[in-house]
Amino acid sequence: MKASGTPTSRGPLSGIRVIDLTTVVMGPSATQILGDLGADVIKIENAGGDSMRWIGPNRTEGMGPLYLNANRNKRSVVLDLKNPDDREALLSLLPDADVFVSNVRPQAMARLGLGYDTISAVKPNIIYCLAVGYGSDGPNAGQAVYDDLTQAAAGIAGLFQTIDGAPRYAPVNISDRVVGLYLAISIISALHHRAVTGEGQEIEVPMFETMAQFVLADHMGGGAFVPPIGNMGYKRLLSRVRGPYPTKDGYLALVVYSDKHWRAFSTMAGQPDLLDTDPRFKSPETRTQYAEDIGNYLKDHLPQKTTAEWIEALRAADIPVHAVNKIEDLFDDPHLKAVKMFSEMEHPTEGRVKVARFPVKFSRTPASIRCLAPNLGEHTEEILPARKKKHAQTSEAQPTKTKTSTGS
Repeated sequence: MKASGTPTSRGPLSGIRVIDLTTVVMGPSATQILGDLGADVIKIENAGGDSMRWIGPNRTEGMGPLYLNANRNKRSVVLDLKNPDDREALLSLLPDADVFVSNVRPQAMARLGLGYDTISAVKPNIIYCLAVGYGSDGPNAGQAVYDDLTQAAAGIAGLFQTIDGAPRYAPVNISDRVVGLYLAISIISALHHRAVTGEGQEIEVPMFETMAQFVLADHMGGGAFVPPIGNMGYKRLLSRVRGPYPTKDGYLALVVYSDKHWRAFSTMAGQPDLLDTDPRFKSPETRTQYAEDIGNYLKDHLPQKTTAEWIEALRAADIPVHAVNKIEDLFDDPHLKAVKMFSEMEHPTEGRVKVARFPVKFSRTPASIRCLAPNLGEHTEEILPARKKKHAQTSEAQPTKTKTSTGS
């Protein structure tokens, strides 16, 4: 599979063109979803490139794994948007574009003259989407935000403090990835609205508000009522002994949830009458109330067997269970191998690389990996041939000067 060239028209978003001014993780992960679904995504970068390009390990500078895994199915164009000619070059792409998306801070977009009013004046039915740290109506509007800050602000780090006694971050860019999904969903929804009404619109996707809603969906607890009728937080998720649990030879994740599950598990543990004799185990409500005791019960009994023995027994009883995979184990997971989740592809400059396919199946319009992540500016001349000609004429007319790159 080659990284160069125009993506072929496949997928449910075939025919949609996206002008992508996003960098780092959240925005690029969203626009990669659009690209996987068939959109032609034109990634606009400054001369320094997306900062994720430089996070290694790598074979070639500027082509690190975080970048590679959030920027396939895109074409890269280098523009200095502080330069009037380059700004005009960007605006020249708008008549054929459907979506304009950026996670550049709003005040910077205004300074560049790339606000919604300017963009929609060129393309009235454009879907203009800004991913921001905080909503524009609040006192934190315009402040810089990264995943770590959002995990702290939205309560994720505080949930770890409730469990472990000290706040910490989840070891995955969960805020970036979740908000990236909301970003993609919002754009696709606006495209549907435009298909029905012909109207474009401006969209603002704030990280803090999105993650606050996401976290509180699980942990509103008694705070869902006015006045509150109990503490906030879902006890089962906040249990210090929720698991995974040690077995005789490893660790196991399982959810013994329903009464049927518990009768089957307690029978395996030699206590078939547990639900009738111990009030803590009587119902889902009591098991949630005594989540710590329930977790300790599982913790005490699982070391009796190996992980493989438990998986066989629990699956026979239809109790949800899975071994604890390390990240290295995912490539060899039997299920992921059977569904062909991973493949190896040939990148023109990076050689053989491993990729994970888009996970959703479409019977009529399948997603696809049509081109791998582009090198910096790989498609500038292809997409903006007039700019190449103009620069060539300028170079012939003027002495050579040392250029300095500026960010967007």
